[in-house]
Amino acid sequence: MTHQEILKKVEWKDLKNLSIKEMLIENNLTIPWFVISLTLAYFGYYILALPFSAFFFLTALRQVHNGFHNSLGTNRFLTSLSLYINSVLMLVSIHAVKFNHIRHHKYCLTEEDYEGKSANMTWYGAILYGPIHMFLIHKVTLQLGNKYYKRNVILELISILVFLALIFHFQIHFLIYHVIVMIIGEFLMAFFAVWTVHHDTHDSPDFARTQRTGWKNKLTFSMFYHLEHHLFPAVPTIKLPELAKRIDEVLPEIEKKETF
Repeated sequence: MTHQEILKKVEWKDLKNLSIKEMLIENNLTIPWFVISLTLAYFGYYILALPFSAFFFLTALRQVHNGFHNSLGTNRFLTSLSLYINSVLMLVSIHAVKFNHIRHHKYCLTEEDYEGKSANMTWYGAILYGPIHMFLIHKVTLQLGNKYYKRNVILELISILVFLALIFHFQIHFLIYHVIVMIIGEFLMAFFAVWTVHHDTHDSPDFARTQRTGWKNKLTFSMFYHLEHHLFPAVPTIKLPELAKRIDEVLPEIEKKETF
């Protein structure tokens, strides 16, 4: 069954709309994890802060990912502002990530898909490739992106450098902790955000891996409903569990390879 046939068979367009409550959740999901992680780090409890930092990184990834697909329920300015703020906090140009992610959907797992390069590697190869992955997405965006992307990437990179300069100049230790954890998170993106959901799917790139175990999806904030996302990228993350149910009811024959 083709992607277009699946789009016609599954009711999904109503899932694009967010209630006010859902919009508030998607746009503020990062805040408690960020505040708790920095508070613990401020008082020197770095080990205790680690899981909260990890959840901040994961929820920020969810937030910007929805922003890529205009699924935050906000206007263009607020969506761009969200991408900018998360760029500084996550220490990567999120517009560079967006440019490559949109290409990833268009050219999934082909030579033109720079985001997806690690999908055909071994798991440990994808981890080692992480720093190259982060460098490459910035390079590709500055080479191939239009003026909008190039301007935003440069603005975000300058803002990140200013942020880092202030932190290390004034030796703000709890923010130095945050910087270290975010850099580690970014270096693991080629593994967690690409390899886990796309390895061994090259024969059918549109049919990514997915995760249907309830507690695992709660723990990962529904970020591993990747089959569902690739088939229906306009559906916000908060609606993916419902979308998964609809796909199972209408198309139970679709193979669902698990992420982990």
